[in-house]
Amino acid sequence: MSDQWGGRQGSETPMGAVPDLGRPEPASGWAAGPSAAATAPTEKVPIEEMPTAGARVGVYLEDLASDHPTPGGGAWAAVSAAAGAALVAMVARLTIKKKGYEGVVDRMRAISDECDDERYTLLALADRDAEAYRDVMAAYKLPKNSPEEQHTWSTTLQKSLERAADIPLEVARRSVYLMALAEETLTTGNPNAASDALSAATSLHAAALSALANVDINAITFLDKTRQQELSDSANSLRHRAQSLLRDVSEAFFIAVHA
Repeated sequence: MSDQWGGRQGSETPMGAVPDLGRPEPASGWAAGPSAAATAPTEKVPIEEMPTAGARVGVYLEDLASDHPTPGGGAWAAVSAAAGAALVAMVARLTIKKKGYEGVVDRMRAISDECDDERYTLLALADRDAEAYRDVMAAYKLPKNSPEEQHTWSTTLQKSLERAADIPLEVARRSVYLMALAEETLTTGNPNAASDALSAATSLHAAALSALANVDINAITFLDKTRQQELSDSANSLRHRAQSLLRDVSEAFFIAVHA
């Protein structure tokens, strides 16, 4: 296993493009997986060249612990979700190798490949979250001395705040989707890796809640109250679904351990 974020790079097939986060899908679309916009292939940047993915764990945690505003909770939510995706992929691969599970090999291979792509995408979203926060800070500093400057300041700030809310919403959507995959690998996969599947689900649950907190704190300043309500409804739906999935996975783990 590589000591770089992301480990092995998995399939050479192109991943789905990180979706346009300007208008995310409603939260009810969690079951369909990542945003439907994530379909066009794009060239993958080598993972070691990505700011977050290319950092060693210790160095990244030093940055996280510093007095710099980025990376912060939103970026860490994406990293936590990427770790959850990696664990789901591991459980799937351990199932592929286990005798007696030949009937689910194709499904587990599909899950592991999908989780590899999700891990890459989530690490990219960690970088985008940090960039979005820096854009918000830059917008706040724009001059406001004239009516024209005030209009530019307000418009630029609102756009940057929307992006700063849309990115963690996408992280939360992906986290909740991956929780469902964690449950699937726990209930149909290698029982010896049940604790790893539960660990994946709890990491993804924490990632979803952390990401949604960042949605909330950015959305409260929106001038567009309709957009604000849309985000609030999406966030609440995702919270409920994440809690339900965590309960289901925990119960499945109990059953697997005591079977």
